[in-house]
Amino acid sequence: MFTSVSAKPATAIAAPRARALDSRLRLSFHMLWALVAVLVLALAQPAPAQGVPGSFADLAERVSPAVVNITTSTTVAANTRDGGPRLPEGSPFEEFFRDFFDRQQPGPQQRQRRSQALGSGFVISDDGYIVTNNHVIEGADEIRVEFFSGLELTAQLIGTDPLTDLALLKVEHGSPLPHVPWGNSETARVGDWVIAVGNPLGQGFSVSAGIISAKGRALQGSYDDYIQTDAAINRGNSGGPLFNMDGEVIGVNTAILSPTGGSIGIGFAMSSAVAIRVVEQLRDFGETRRGWLGVRIQDVTPEIAEAIGLDRPRGALVTDVPEGPALEAGVEAGDVILGFDGKDVADTRDLVRRVGEAAEGRQVALAIFRDGAEIELGVVLGRREAAEGTARPPASQAEPREAEILGLRMGVPTEEERETLGLAPGFEGLVIRDVDPVSEAYEKGLRAGDVITEAGQRPVTSLADFEARIEEARDAGRRSLLLLVRRAGEPRFVAIGIGD
Repeated sequence: MFTSVSAKPATAIAAPRARALDSRLRLSFHMLWALVAVLVLALAQPAPAQGVPGSFADLAERVSPAVVNITTSTTVAANTRDGGPRLPEGSPFEEFFRDFFDRQQPGPQQRQRRSQALGSGFVISDDGYIVTNNHVIEGADEIRVEFFSGLELTAQLIGTDPLTDLALLKVEHGSPLPHVPWGNSETARVGDWVIAVGNPLGQGFSVSAGIISAKGRALQGSYDDYIQTDAAINRGNSGGPLFNMDGEVIGVNTAILSPTGGSIGIGFAMSSAVAIRVVEQLRDFGETRRGWLGVRIQDVTPEIAEAIGLDRPRGALVTDVPEGPALEAGVEAGDVILGFDGKDVADTRDLVRRVGEAAEGRQVALAIFRDGAEIELGVVLGRREAAEGTARPPASQAEPREAEILGLRMGVPTEEERETLGLAPGFEGLVIRDVDPVSEAYEKGLRAGDVITEAGQRPVTSLADFEARIEEARDAGRRSLLLLVRRAGEPRFVAIGIGD
Protein backbone atom coordinates (compact mmCIF):
# COMPACT_ATOMS: atom_id res chain seq x y z
CA MET A 1 0.00 0.00 0.00
CA PHE A 2 1.07 3.34 -0.79
CA THR A 3 0.46 6.18 1.51
CA SER A 4 0.27 9.56 -0.04
CA VAL A 5 1.94 12.46 1.62
CA SER A 6 0.44 15.87 1.19
CA ALA A 7 2.63 18.81 -0.07
CA LYS A 8 2.19 20.78 3.10
CA PRO A 9 4.19 18.52 5.35
CA ALA A 10 6.97 18.33 2.71
CA THR A 11 7.22 22.10 2.60
CA ALA A 12 7.28 22.34 6.31
CA ILE A 13 10.12 19.88 6.47
CA ALA A 14 12.22 21.67 3.76
CA ALA A 15 11.77 25.23 5.05
CA PRO A 16 14.40 25.13 7.83
CA ARG A 17 17.00 23.84 5.41
CA ALA A 18 16.17 26.54 2.85
CA ARG A 19 16.42 29.25 5.47
CA ALA A 20 19.88 27.94 6.54
CA LEU A 21 21.07 27.86 2.95
CA ASP A 22 19.77 31.39 2.33
CA SER A 23 21.59 32.65 5.39
CA ARG A 24 24.85 31.12 4.20
CA LEU A 25 24.40 32.67 0.76
CA ARG A 26 23.71 36.10 2.25
CA LEU A 27 26.81 35.74 4.46
CA SER A 28 28.98 34.76 1.48
CA PHE A 29 27.57 37.64 -0.54
CA HIS A 30 28.38 40.14 2.23
CA MET A 31 31.86 38.70 2.60
CA LEU A 32 32.40 39.06 -1.15
CA TRP A 33 31.36 42.71 -1.07
CA ALA A 34 33.60 43.33 1.93
CA LEU A 35 36.53 41.83 0.01
CA VAL A 36 35.76 44.01 -3.03
CA ALA A 37 35.61 47.09 -0.78
CA VAL A 38 39.00 46.24 0.73
CA LEU A 39 40.52 45.82 -2.73
CA VAL A 40 39.04 49.13 -3.93
CA LEU A 41 40.43 50.95 -0.90
CA ALA A 42 43.81 49.32 -1.40
CA LEU A 43 43.92 50.37 -5.04
CA ALA A 44 42.85 53.89 -4.12
CA GLN A 45 45.88 54.32 -1.88
CA PRO A 46 48.96 55.77 -3.66
CA ALA A 47 51.44 53.03 -4.50
CA PRO A 48 54.80 53.42 -2.79
CA ALA A 49 57.26 55.19 -5.12
CA GLN A 50 59.92 52.94 -6.53
CA GLY A 51 63.53 54.09 -6.43
CA VAL A 52 62.86 57.43 -4.72
CA PRO A 53 65.56 58.01 -2.11
CA GLY A 54 64.38 58.94 1.34
CA SER A 55 67.28 61.38 1.59
CA PHE A 56 70.32 62.50 -0.40
CA ALA A 57 72.24 63.25 2.78
CA ASP A 58 74.47 60.16 2.80
CA LEU A 59 75.39 60.64 -0.85
CA ALA A 60 76.09 64.35 -0.41
CA GLU A 61 78.23 63.65 2.64
CA ARG A 62 80.23 61.04 0.74
CA VAL A 63 81.02 63.10 -2.39
CA SER A 64 81.31 66.66 -1.04
CA PRO A 65 84.94 66.31 0.19
CA ALA A 66 86.07 65.87 -3.44
CA VAL A 67 84.21 68.93 -4.78
CA VAL A 68 86.07 72.24 -4.78
CA ASN A 69 85.24 75.92 -5.07
CA ILE A 70 87.43 77.66 -7.63
CA THR A 71 88.45 81.32 -7.45
CA THR A 72 90.42 82.86 -10.30
CA SER A 73 92.25 86.19 -10.35
CA THR A 74 93.13 88.19 -13.44
CA THR A 75 95.15 91.38 -13.66
CA VAL A 76 93.47 94.01 -15.82
CA ALA A 77 94.35 97.57 -16.66
CA ALA A 78 92.32 100.52 -15.39
CA ASN A 79 92.47 104.25 -16.04
CA THR A 80 93.70 106.39 -13.14
CA ARG A 81 91.26 109.11 -14.20
CA ASP A 82 88.61 106.92 -12.63
CA GLY A 83 90.03 108.04 -9.29
CA GLY A 84 89.24 111.72 -9.93
CA PRO A 85 86.37 113.65 -8.37
CA ARG A 86 82.86 112.45 -9.20
CA LEU A 87 80.45 115.22 -10.17
CA PRO A 88 76.80 114.94 -11.14
CA GLU A 89 76.28 114.71 -14.87
CA GLY A 90 75.53 118.16 -16.27
CA SER A 91 77.12 119.97 -13.32
CA PRO A 92 78.49 123.43 -14.26
CA PHE A 93 81.86 122.39 -12.80
CA GLU A 94 82.02 119.11 -14.73
CA GLU A 95 83.76 120.56 -17.79
CA PHE A 96 86.14 122.65 -15.65
CA PHE A 97 87.36 119.69 -13.61
CA ARG A 98 87.64 117.48 -16.72
CA ASP A 99 89.82 120.06 -18.46
CA PHE A 100 91.90 120.54 -15.30
CA PHE A 101 92.63 116.86 -14.84
CA ASP A 102 93.29 116.42 -18.57
CA ARG A 103 96.04 119.04 -18.28
CA GLN A 104 97.47 117.34 -15.21
CA GLN A 105 97.38 113.89 -16.89
CA PRO A 106 97.96 114.37 -20.62
CA GLY A 107 97.37 110.68 -21.43
CA PRO A 108 95.52 107.84 -19.82
CA GLN A 109 97.51 106.53 -16.88
CA GLN A 110 97.36 102.78 -16.44
CA ARG A 111 97.23 101.03 -13.12
CA GLN A 112 96.66 97.40 -12.33
CA ARG A 113 93.64 95.96 -10.58
CA ARG A 114 92.52 92.43 -9.86
CA SER A 115 89.37 90.87 -11.29
CA GLN A 116 87.97 87.68 -9.75
CA ALA A 117 85.66 84.94 -11.00
CA LEU A 118 84.09 81.96 -9.25
CA GLY A 119 83.32 78.42 -10.31
CA SER A 120 83.41 74.79 -9.23
CA GLY A 121 85.40 71.64 -9.90
CA PHE A 122 86.02 68.12 -8.64
CA VAL A 123 89.06 65.98 -7.84
CA ILE A 124 89.43 62.81 -9.93
CA SER A 125 92.60 61.32 -8.40
CA ASP A 126 94.30 61.31 -5.02
CA ASP A 127 97.36 63.05 -6.51
CA GLY A 128 95.35 66.22 -7.14
CA TYR A 129 93.99 66.35 -10.70
CA ILE A 130 90.89 68.55 -10.84
CA VAL A 131 88.32 68.89 -13.65
CA THR A 132 86.44 72.14 -14.30
CA ASN A 133 85.14 74.25 -17.20
CA ASN A 134 87.44 76.15 -19.53
CA HIS A 135 85.34 79.29 -19.18
CA VAL A 136 85.86 79.23 -15.40
CA ILE A 137 89.65 79.60 -15.62
CA GLU A 138 90.06 81.22 -19.05
CA GLY A 139 92.54 84.11 -18.95
CA ALA A 140 93.31 83.65 -15.23
CA ASP A 141 96.82 84.24 -13.94
CA GLU A 142 96.07 82.73 -10.52
CA ILE A 143 93.75 79.84 -9.63
CA ARG A 144 92.84 78.96 -6.04
CA VAL A 145 90.79 75.94 -4.98
CA GLU A 146 88.99 75.50 -1.67
CA PHE A 147 88.00 72.08 -0.39
CA PHE A 148 84.94 71.24 1.67
CA SER A 149 87.25 70.82 4.67
CA GLY A 150 88.46 74.42 4.33
CA LEU A 151 91.84 73.47 2.83
CA GLU A 152 92.98 76.01 0.22
CA LEU A 153 95.59 75.29 -2.46
CA THR A 154 96.97 77.02 -5.54
CA ALA A 155 96.25 75.13 -8.77
CA GLN A 156 98.33 74.78 -11.90
CA LEU A 157 96.63 74.72 -15.29
CA ILE A 158 97.45 71.49 -17.15
CA GLY A 159 95.40 72.00 -20.31
CA THR A 160 92.12 73.20 -21.77
CA ASP A 161 89.72 72.22 -24.54
CA PRO A 162 87.46 75.11 -25.61
CA LEU A 163 85.48 72.84 -27.96
CA THR A 164 84.03 70.92 -25.02
CA ASP A 165 84.58 73.73 -22.47
CA LEU A 166 86.69 71.48 -20.25
CA ALA A 167 89.90 72.19 -18.35
CA LEU A 168 92.26 70.15 -16.18
CA LEU A 169 94.04 71.55 -13.11
CA LYS A 170 96.60 70.09 -10.72
CA VAL A 171 97.24 70.81 -7.04
CA GLU A 172 100.05 69.54 -4.83
CA HIS A 173 99.47 68.29 -1.30
CA GLY A 174 101.45 66.22 1.17
CA SER A 175 98.78 63.56 1.60
CA PRO A 176 96.26 61.84 -0.72
CA LEU A 177 93.26 64.00 -1.56
CA PRO A 178 89.62 62.86 -1.54
CA HIS A 179 88.42 62.14 -5.06
CA VAL A 180 85.41 60.79 -6.94
CA PRO A 181 85.20 58.22 -9.74
CA TRP A 182 83.82 58.67 -13.23
CA GLY A 183 80.53 56.96 -14.06
CA ASN A 184 79.12 55.73 -17.35
CA SER A 185 76.82 58.35 -18.83
CA GLU A 186 75.86 55.94 -21.62
CA THR A 187 73.99 53.67 -19.18
CA ALA A 188 72.25 56.56 -17.40
CA ARG A 189 68.57 56.82 -18.29
CA VAL A 190 66.13 59.68 -18.67
CA GLY A 191 64.29 59.90 -15.35
CA ASP A 192 67.23 58.76 -13.21
CA TRP A 193 67.93 60.78 -10.06
CA VAL A 194 71.05 63.00 -10.08
CA ILE A 195 72.56 65.63 -7.80
CA ALA A 196 74.66 68.67 -8.69
CA VAL A 197 77.27 69.89 -6.21
CA GLY A 198 79.08 73.21 -6.49
CA ASN A 199 79.40 76.86 -5.58
CA PRO A 200 76.28 78.60 -6.97
CA LEU A 201 76.51 82.39 -7.04
CA GLY A 202 79.56 82.20 -4.79
CA GLN A 203 77.50 81.04 -1.82
CA GLY A 204 79.77 78.12 -1.00
CA PHE A 205 79.15 74.39 -1.09
CA SER A 206 75.62 73.58 -2.15
CA VAL A 207 73.73 70.48 -3.31
CA SER A 208 70.70 70.39 -5.62
CA ALA A 209 68.76 67.32 -6.77
CA GLY A 210 66.73 66.48 -9.84
CA ILE A 211 66.42 63.97 -12.62
CA ILE A 212 67.93 63.47 -16.05
CA SER A 213 65.48 65.28 -18.33
CA ALA A 214 67.10 64.31 -21.65
CA LYS A 215 70.31 62.92 -23.11
CA GLY A 216 72.40 63.60 -26.19
CA ARG A 217 71.64 67.31 -26.28
CA ALA A 218 73.72 69.42 -28.69
CA LEU A 219 74.41 73.11 -28.03
CA GLN A 220 75.97 73.86 -31.42
CA GLY A 221 79.37 72.26 -30.73
CA SER A 222 80.79 69.48 -32.91
CA TYR A 223 81.50 67.22 -29.93
CA ASP A 224 78.48 68.03 -27.81
CA ASP A 225 76.85 65.27 -25.81
CA TYR A 226 75.07 67.06 -23.00
CA ILE A 227 72.92 65.59 -20.27
CA GLN A 228 69.93 67.83 -19.58
CA THR A 229 68.78 68.01 -15.96
CA ASP A 230 66.29 69.92 -13.87
CA ALA A 231 68.64 69.91 -10.87
CA ALA A 232 69.23 73.59 -10.08
CA ILE A 233 72.39 74.90 -11.77
CA ASN A 234 73.36 78.56 -11.47
CA ARG A 235 76.40 80.75 -12.04
CA GLY A 236 79.21 79.38 -9.96
CA ASN A 237 78.06 75.78 -10.53
CA SER A 238 80.06 75.76 -13.76
CA GLY A 239 82.67 73.01 -13.75
CA GLY A 240 81.06 71.13 -10.87
CA PRO A 241 80.05 67.46 -11.00
CA LEU A 242 76.70 65.87 -11.79
CA PHE A 243 76.47 62.66 -9.75
CA ASN A 244 74.38 59.54 -10.17
CA MET A 245 73.03 57.76 -7.10
CA ASP A 246 76.21 55.65 -6.84
CA GLY A 247 78.33 58.78 -6.28
CA GLU A 248 79.87 58.59 -9.75
CA VAL A 249 80.38 61.63 -11.98
CA ILE A 250 78.33 61.25 -15.15
CA GLY A 251 78.53 64.90 -16.25
CA VAL A 252 80.35 68.22 -15.86
CA ASN A 253 77.88 71.06 -15.23
CA THR A 254 78.46 73.59 -17.99
CA ALA A 255 75.51 75.71 -19.07
CA ILE A 256 71.90 76.66 -18.48
CA LEU A 257 69.12 77.75 -20.79
CA SER A 258 67.48 80.79 -19.26
CA PRO A 259 66.05 84.13 -20.39
CA THR A 260 67.01 85.67 -17.04
CA GLY A 261 70.42 84.15 -16.28
CA GLY A 262 69.03 82.14 -13.35
CA SER A 263 68.03 78.51 -13.16
CA ILE A 264 64.64 77.63 -14.63
CA GLY A 265 65.24 73.89 -14.52
CA ILE A 266 67.02 73.50 -17.86
CA GLY A 267 70.68 72.79 -17.16
CA PHE A 268 73.31 70.98 -19.19
CA ALA A 269 76.26 68.84 -18.14
CA MET A 270 78.88 67.54 -20.58
CA SER A 271 78.59 63.75 -20.47
CA SER A 272 81.33 61.68 -18.90
CA ALA A 273 81.54 59.73 -22.18
CA VAL A 274 83.08 62.85 -23.74
CA ALA A 275 84.79 64.29 -20.67
CA ILE A 276 86.79 61.17 -19.79
CA ARG A 277 88.47 61.09 -23.20
CA VAL A 278 89.26 64.82 -23.18
CA VAL A 279 90.63 64.76 -19.63
CA GLU A 280 92.87 61.79 -20.41
CA GLN A 281 94.40 63.65 -23.35
CA LEU A 282 94.87 66.84 -21.35
CA ARG A 283 96.59 64.86 -18.60
CA ASP A 284 98.84 62.93 -21.00
CA PHE A 285 99.66 65.65 -23.54
CA GLY A 286 98.48 68.98 -22.10
CA GLU A 287 96.23 69.33 -25.17
CA THR A 288 93.66 67.40 -27.17
CA ARG A 289 94.65 65.10 -30.03
CA ARG A 290 91.52 64.31 -32.00
CA GLY A 291 91.27 62.13 -35.05
CA TRP A 292 90.76 63.81 -38.43
CA LEU A 293 89.17 62.28 -41.50
CA GLY A 294 89.35 65.22 -43.87
CA VAL A 295 85.88 65.39 -45.47
CA ARG A 296 83.08 67.90 -45.71
CA ILE A 297 79.74 66.27 -44.98
CA GLN A 298 76.00 66.85 -44.64
CA ASP A 299 73.06 64.85 -43.34
CA VAL A 300 71.17 62.50 -45.65
CA THR A 301 67.59 63.72 -46.10
CA PRO A 302 64.71 61.44 -47.17
CA GLU A 303 64.83 63.04 -50.61
CA ILE A 304 68.57 62.41 -50.96
CA ALA A 305 68.19 58.82 -49.74
CA GLU A 306 65.52 58.14 -52.36
CA ALA A 307 67.54 59.82 -55.11
CA ILE A 308 70.66 57.70 -54.53
CA GLY A 309 68.84 54.45 -53.80
CA LEU A 310 69.59 54.28 -50.08
CA ASP A 311 66.97 52.34 -48.12
CA ARG A 312 66.48 55.09 -45.53
CA PRO A 313 68.09 58.37 -44.39
CA ARG A 314 71.26 57.48 -42.50
CA GLY A 315 74.97 58.09 -42.51
CA ALA A 316 76.87 61.19 -43.65
CA LEU A 317 76.94 62.39 -47.25
CA VAL A 318 80.40 63.50 -48.42
CA THR A 319 80.20 66.85 -50.24
CA ASP A 320 83.93 67.51 -50.69
CA VAL A 321 87.21 65.68 -50.14
CA PRO A 322 90.16 68.07 -49.78
CA GLU A 323 93.76 66.97 -49.26
CA GLY A 324 93.87 64.63 -46.30
CA PRO A 325 93.43 61.06 -45.03
CA ALA A 326 90.07 60.48 -46.74
CA LEU A 327 91.36 61.50 -50.16
CA GLU A 328 94.34 59.20 -49.78
CA ALA A 329 92.00 56.35 -48.81
CA GLY A 330 89.89 56.81 -51.95
CA VAL A 331 86.80 58.53 -50.52
CA GLU A 332 84.90 60.51 -53.16
CA ALA A 333 82.36 63.31 -53.14
CA GLY A 334 78.91 61.74 -53.29
CA ASP A 335 79.86 58.80 -51.08
CA VAL A 336 77.73 58.15 -48.01
CA ILE A 337 79.68 57.03 -44.94
CA LEU A 338 77.44 54.42 -43.32
CA GLY A 339 79.93 52.93 -40.86
CA PHE A 340 83.04 53.97 -38.97
CA ASP A 341 85.33 51.50 -37.23
CA GLY A 342 82.77 48.71 -37.29
CA LYS A 343 79.79 50.73 -36.01
CA ASP A 344 76.89 52.29 -37.88
CA VAL A 345 76.92 56.07 -38.44
CA ALA A 346 73.60 57.72 -37.63
CA ASP A 347 74.27 61.20 -39.03
CA THR A 348 76.95 63.86 -39.48
CA ARG A 349 77.11 64.73 -35.79
CA ASP A 350 77.60 61.08 -34.89
CA LEU A 351 80.45 60.74 -37.40
CA VAL A 352 82.22 63.92 -36.28
CA ARG A 353 82.10 62.84 -32.66
CA ARG A 354 83.29 59.30 -33.35
CA VAL A 355 86.18 60.48 -35.53
CA GLY A 356 87.18 63.03 -32.89
CA GLU A 357 87.24 60.37 -30.20
CA ALA A 358 89.53 58.12 -32.26
CA ALA A 359 93.29 58.44 -31.89
CA GLU A 360 95.40 60.07 -34.57
CA GLY A 361 97.44 57.63 -36.63
CA ARG A 362 94.93 54.85 -36.12
CA GLN A 363 93.71 52.84 -39.13
CA VAL A 364 89.96 52.37 -39.24
CA ALA A 365 87.47 50.87 -41.66
CA LEU A 366 84.87 52.99 -43.43
CA ALA A 367 81.66 51.46 -44.74
CA ILE A 368 80.83 53.45 -47.89
CA PHE A 369 77.64 53.52 -49.98
CA ARG A 370 78.59 54.28 -53.60
CA ASP A 371 76.66 53.70 -56.83
CA GLY A 372 74.02 51.60 -55.11
CA ALA A 373 76.42 49.23 -53.38
CA GLU A 374 78.41 49.12 -50.13
CA ILE A 375 82.19 48.97 -50.18
CA GLU A 376 84.81 49.15 -47.44
CA LEU A 377 87.82 51.47 -47.35
CA GLY A 378 90.68 51.64 -44.85
CA VAL A 379 91.84 55.08 -43.72
CA VAL A 380 94.64 56.24 -41.41
CA LEU A 381 93.35 59.16 -39.34
CA GLY A 382 95.24 62.42 -39.11
CA ARG A 383 95.15 64.95 -36.27
CA ARG A 384 92.46 67.59 -36.37
CA GLU A 385 94.39 70.21 -34.41
CA ALA A 386 97.35 69.97 -36.79
CA ALA A 387 95.08 70.09 -39.84
CA GLU A 388 93.13 73.13 -38.71
CA GLY A 389 96.07 74.92 -37.10
CA THR A 390 95.98 76.66 -33.75
CA ALA A 391 96.98 80.13 -34.93
CA ARG A 392 94.10 82.51 -35.43
CA PRO A 393 94.32 84.62 -38.59
CA PRO A 394 94.41 88.37 -37.95
CA ALA A 395 91.29 90.34 -38.71
CA SER A 396 91.18 91.86 -42.17
CA GLN A 397 92.44 95.42 -42.41
CA ALA A 398 89.34 96.27 -44.43
CA GLU A 399 86.89 94.91 -41.89
CA PRO A 400 84.38 97.50 -40.68
CA ARG A 401 84.71 98.78 -37.14
CA GLU A 402 81.20 97.67 -36.32
CA ALA A 403 78.11 96.06 -37.82
CA GLU A 404 74.52 95.31 -36.85
CA ILE A 405 73.83 91.57 -36.84
CA LEU A 406 70.81 89.80 -35.31
CA GLY A 407 69.73 93.04 -33.64
CA LEU A 408 73.18 93.61 -32.12
CA ARG A 409 75.38 96.57 -33.01
CA MET A 410 78.86 95.33 -32.15
CA GLY A 411 82.51 95.36 -33.07
CA VAL A 412 86.04 94.59 -31.94
CA PRO A 413 86.64 96.49 -28.67
CA THR A 414 88.66 99.68 -28.87
CA GLU A 415 91.39 100.46 -26.36
CA GLU A 416 89.01 102.78 -24.55
CA GLU A 417 86.37 100.05 -24.35
CA ARG A 418 88.95 97.59 -23.08
CA GLU A 419 89.79 99.97 -20.25
CA THR A 420 86.16 100.73 -19.46
CA LEU A 421 85.12 97.08 -19.43
CA GLY A 422 88.26 95.92 -17.61
CA LEU A 423 89.28 93.46 -20.35
CA ALA A 424 92.59 91.73 -19.81
CA PRO A 425 95.47 92.27 -22.27
CA GLY A 426 95.08 89.89 -25.18
CA PHE A 427 91.37 89.35 -24.48
CA GLU A 428 89.49 88.70 -27.73
CA GLY A 429 85.83 88.96 -28.56
CA LEU A 430 83.15 91.36 -29.79
CA VAL A 431 81.72 94.10 -27.61
CA ILE A 432 78.00 94.86 -27.90
CA ARG A 433 77.48 98.61 -28.29
CA ASP A 434 73.72 98.67 -28.70
CA VAL A 435 70.79 96.24 -28.81
CA ASP A 436 67.61 96.70 -30.82
CA PRO A 437 64.88 96.83 -28.14
CA VAL A 438 62.44 94.85 -30.32
CA SER A 439 64.95 92.09 -31.12
CA GLU A 440 65.15 88.58 -29.71
CA ALA A 441 68.61 89.46 -28.40
CA TYR A 442 67.06 92.14 -26.18
CA GLU A 443 64.40 89.71 -24.94
CA LYS A 444 67.18 87.25 -24.04
CA GLY A 445 68.80 89.88 -21.82
CA LEU A 446 71.74 91.03 -23.97
CA ARG A 447 72.74 94.62 -23.34
CA ALA A 448 75.34 97.18 -24.36
CA GLY A 449 78.65 96.44 -22.67
CA ASP A 450 78.27 92.66 -22.90
CA VAL A 451 81.12 90.88 -24.66
CA ILE A 452 80.63 87.90 -26.99
CA THR A 453 83.64 85.57 -26.83
CA GLU A 454 82.25 82.49 -28.58
CA ALA A 455 79.62 81.71 -31.18
CA GLY A 456 78.72 78.11 -31.94
CA GLN A 457 81.22 77.15 -29.20
CA ARG A 458 84.11 78.54 -31.22
CA PRO A 459 86.05 81.73 -30.45
CA VAL A 460 85.10 84.90 -32.34
CA THR A 461 87.72 87.59 -32.80
CA SER A 462 86.15 89.57 -35.64
CA LEU A 463 82.84 90.40 -37.27
CA ALA A 464 83.79 88.04 -40.09
CA ASP A 465 84.13 85.22 -37.54
CA PHE A 466 80.66 85.93 -36.20
CA GLU A 467 79.06 85.99 -39.65
CA ALA A 468 80.88 82.76 -40.53
CA ARG A 469 79.47 81.05 -37.44
CA ILE A 470 75.96 82.09 -38.52
CA GLU A 471 76.46 80.65 -42.00
CA GLU A 472 77.91 77.43 -40.59
CA ALA A 473 74.89 77.02 -38.33
CA ARG A 474 72.49 77.64 -41.22
CA ASP A 475 74.37 75.19 -43.44
CA ALA A 476 74.01 72.60 -40.70
CA GLY A 477 70.25 73.17 -40.64
CA ARG A 478 70.21 74.89 -37.24
CA ARG A 479 67.82 77.70 -36.41
CA SER A 480 69.74 79.21 -33.53
CA LEU A 481 73.30 80.12 -32.60
CA LEU A 482 74.74 79.57 -29.13
CA LEU A 483 76.67 82.58 -27.80
CA LEU A 484 79.01 82.70 -24.83
CA VAL A 485 78.49 86.16 -23.36
CA ARG A 486 80.44 87.78 -20.56
CA ARG A 487 79.15 90.59 -18.39
CA ALA A 488 81.50 91.96 -15.74
CA GLY A 489 83.57 88.81 -16.20
CA GLU A 490 80.64 86.45 -15.56
CA PRO A 491 79.93 84.07 -18.48
CA ARG A 492 76.60 82.69 -19.60
CA PHE A 493 75.27 80.96 -22.70
CA VAL A 494 72.49 82.53 -24.78
CA ALA A 495 70.83 80.92 -27.81
CA ILE A 496 69.76 83.44 -30.50
CA GLY A 497 67.55 82.59 -33.46
CA ILE A 498 69.20 83.02 -36.88
CA GLY A 499 66.24 82.23 -39.14
CA ASP A 500 66.33 79.88 -42.09
